Amino acid sequence: MSQYPHLFQPLDLGFTQLKNRIMMGSMHVGLEDRPWHFGEMAEYFAERARGGVGLMVTGGFSPNRRGDLLPFGSKLISGWQVPFHRKVTDAVHAAAPDSKILLQILHAGRYGYTPLNVAPSAIQAPINPFKPKELSARDIEKTIDDYVRCAKLAKRARYDGVEIMGSEGYFICQMINLRTNQRDDEWGGSYENRIRFPLEVVRRIRAAVGEDFILMFRLSMLDLVDGGSDSAEVLQLAKALEEAGVTLINTGIGWHEARVPTIVTSVPRAAFADVTAQVKAAVNIPVIASNRINMPDTAEAIVSQGKADMVSMARPLLADPDWANKAQAGRADEINTCIACNQACLDHTFENKRASCLVNPRAGHETKLLYTPTSKPKKVAVVGAGPAGLACATVAAQRGHKVTLFEARSEIGGQFNYASKIPGKEEFRETIRYFLKMIEVHNIDLRLNTMIDGQRLKQEGFDEVIIASGVAPRVPDMPGVDHPKVVTYQDVLDKGMALGEKVAVMGAGGIGFDMCEYLTHEGESITLNTSAWMDEWGVDGSNQNRGGLKPMEIEKSPRKVYLLQRKGNGFGKTLNKTTGWVHRAVVKMKGVETIGGVSYDKVDDEGLHITITKGKGADAVTEQRVLDVDHVVLCAGQVSVNKLHQQLEQDMGKTFKLHLVGGAEFAGELDAKRAIKLASELAASL
Repeated sequence: MSQYPHLFQPLDLGFTQLKNRIMMGSMHVGLEDRPWHFGEMAEYFAERARGGVGLMVTGGFSPNRRGDLLPFGSKLISGWQVPFHRKVTDAVHAAAPDSKILLQILHAGRYGYTPLNVAPSAIQAPINPFKPKELSARDIEKTIDDYVRCAKLAKRARYDGVEIMGSEGYFICQMINLRTNQRDDEWGGSYENRIRFPLEVVRRIRAAVGEDFILMFRLSMLDLVDGGSDSAEVLQLAKALEEAGVTLINTGIGWHEARVPTIVTSVPRAAFADVTAQVKAAVNIPVIASNRINMPDTAEAIVSQGKADMVSMARPLLADPDWANKAQAGRADEINTCIACNQACLDHTFENKRASCLVNPRAGHETKLLYTPTSKPKKVAVVGAGPAGLACATVAAQRGHKVTLFEARSEIGGQFNYASKIPGKEEFRETIRYFLKMIEVHNIDLRLNTMIDGQRLKQEGFDEVIIASGVAPRVPDMPGVDHPKVVTYQDVLDKGMALGEKVAVMGAGGIGFDMCEYLTHEGESITLNTSAWMDEWGVDGSNQNRGGLKPMEIEKSPRKVYLLQRKGNGFGKTLNKTTGWVHRAVVKMKGVETIGGVSYDKVDDEGLHITITKGKGADAVTEQRVLDVDHVVLCAGQVSVNKLHQQLEQDMGKTFKLHLVGGAEFAGELDAKRAIKLASELAASL
């Protein structure tokens, strides 16, 4: 019997059946916009079909040019495009005849990053520099026709159905909501008028495609914006959608302009499943839960407790395309867990790059980054069991090489061990758990507490040696840097040091912000307590308040924290695009004092002496200040730890090929995405 019986129970849709309750939700990966990428997109989806997913949804395709997310973005508007889409659907159905795939129809509305964007009313989005043009009533009717045309083309392309994107603040949300729809005609005013558009779209698509075609609607169940829909309105629309002919209702949480995080790693797992449960209780068609569901035990609990009929995961199936097969076979500990970092997926999407995955750089590159079994196994040494070393070792061993992994410390994980101790980054432990299991599965010879040298490497007869010894905190040249008040971020996280009531953090990069979050929280991380997280971020999970918002209940910081940087302004500008705003918000919520334009003079018993410069050139004004702090935490960058590599480079008698990866090659700001990608590519080339 399966360890997850509810998750792997088929779902009867009447005219067809889904083989399990696992859906790969829509995610734009950058392969949708150009026809010449559809071959790669076909393999991307086929790999996940082979991995056991029951239902998949493409990235969004606009029904017309005015609905584009980006200039010349993905759309399905003409018959000439159908053969390209058939590459995708045929590949999926060939890979797994019992897997199904839907095309998502997404009209961006005022979120369209183009001067041609349109909306119900000419109200500019706060996240877009382009003001939309207001659609006429005739334009709205034409847009409905365009949705129908798109759905009919999807059926011709052999998709098993379509998903209508009605959440995240896109066009349909804009039609429904008073904050964006201020019309006074038959498409505005009353709630009944404002929901006419999605209902007409559903009715007319159903009439055009027939009954044996999956029609899924992604419903915004919790808007998380001021003046958004409340629970009564959401339930009213859900019932009306069922009556109009929808097969499935998928969960959407939050608009893109919302100032509440919904998918980043600090959001508790399945934080919004109870919101989905309200809708499930009100309708008789299957309902799908989404957001921060990344492991089988969480997914099984949602379905078994009756909160939803299915679960939707997008990023977790980037991280591991075999997620479903592993879960069904009782091998959940082999799943490469999505840590919700967004660094290689959503950050890439919003930078117009191809989406991939930090923990699985093959994602989106399935036809190019190949882990082909080797015909000539080599004896490979990897020195350092941080993210780069672990990725290199496991990929090389997976391909059939004999790998020995050396680590000077008593545990693997490197910088991920420190990251996992930051409140809200507990998921990083899952990556360490995954690599430990892969070391076992691929019979890697792991040698902990081992300082290896060139002589021993030569004695053991390795063919390839990869130095992945990582980084160490950079200690600046400053008077008093050896004072007892001064510690590095590694000291604090590695040794669990108890710091005083007043702390200065030197350096406002990613590590500096992480350290501020560490210092301003006490006790259990709110990421591990959904109720506490909802209270702190002001989320009304019952959605009785409009938009699902309530006053924030911010837990007071246990200490006074200063965050310092040499730059005059722009705190957090180097943070990742889709998660940086969350870290900046937390620092502000916790009352951290940010000071820019700082030069560090010295540390002594009085505290940290700094000079603050405001303005530039002749207008510059300086101020000297002493921060009476108990501790100064150094977060001022890193240096490579690659002495062994330097020694081996000088040894002309070496008998093996020598490589350098990860932080040992390039320190800079910590970049696990780069380290894992390059390490995996190296291992694939051995």
